[in-house]
Amino acid sequence: MAILIDDNTKLVVQGLTGSEGSFHAGRNKEYGTQLVAGVTPGKGGTDHNGTPIFHTVEEAVEQTGANTSMVFVPARFAADAILEAYEAGIQTIVAITEHVPALDMARVVGYVRNRGNGVSLIGPNCPGVISPGKANVGIIPGEICSPGPVGLVSRSGTLVYQIVHELTQLGIGQSTCVGIGGDPVPGSDFIDVLSRFEADPETELVVLVGEIGGDAEERAAAWAKTNMTKPIVAYFAGREAPPGKRMGHAGAIVSGSKGTWQAKADAFEAAGFPVAKNPTQVAELVTGLRNKA
Repeated sequence: MAILIDDNTKLVVQGLTGSEGSFHAGRNKEYGTQLVAGVTPGKGGTDHNGTPIFHTVEEAVEQTGANTSMVFVPARFAADAILEAYEAGIQTIVAITEHVPALDMARVVGYVRNRGNGVSLIGPNCPGVISPGKANVGIIPGEICSPGPVGLVSRSGTLVYQIVHELTQLGIGQSTCVGIGGDPVPGSDFIDVLSRFEADPETELVVLVGEIGGDAEERAAAWAKTNMTKPIVAYFAGREAPPGKRMGHAGAIVSGSKGTWQAKADAFEAAGFPVAKNPTQVAELVTGLRNKA
């Protein structure tokens, strides 16, 4: 089944006619994703490399049945683009745009979560989502992925690529890989994605990739201890980060003993989940757990 995106995904790209949107949407289409529409205000009625362009997401949904949106608009317009997709009935919104103001996202995330309707918002400042062999929405290279039973959720885009590649090299495929982004106010957190993997019959094991700063990983460990029946292998970037130095994403802020690598590792190990010390060890731990099953 995978999560968030699959064979039934019909993608509309907000900002398709821009250089970045055009390039990555083209890659997604080549992978096999159903790219059904683009949205660029003022360019409705045209087409872009064979994909129809609409003025609004509402028009795109009405005309094509789009159910998933990828946001590739400038940061100052990203919040409004997300809300437009939500109001048009899009069920999965993947915001790739970086440098979106935290205040904008606080407003958007609060609105989407309070209204509910089962809408999933991934990002911003994220690499997107891929369900190998089914659909790719974002900038994750499909060439390094392979279909299989391991779900992956990560704050870091680069580490998605590295760890997926490590898994694939060992013949371990993935059900879905989700980059939630590392901004202070994400559309989805670890718990949102873990709950979906727990309910997905095709996912047998989950890899969770975090980084120093904040308490999202600690909260995920506490939730998983009570709610996850599937094994988790965790990895956290920043183990050698100098104390007191801000590194990585905007969300990577350490305060005292909170948000440190050790605090996150201790939380997962106390919950019964192994923690890798480097990306290569992630694949080794996954192999060991699968051999025990």
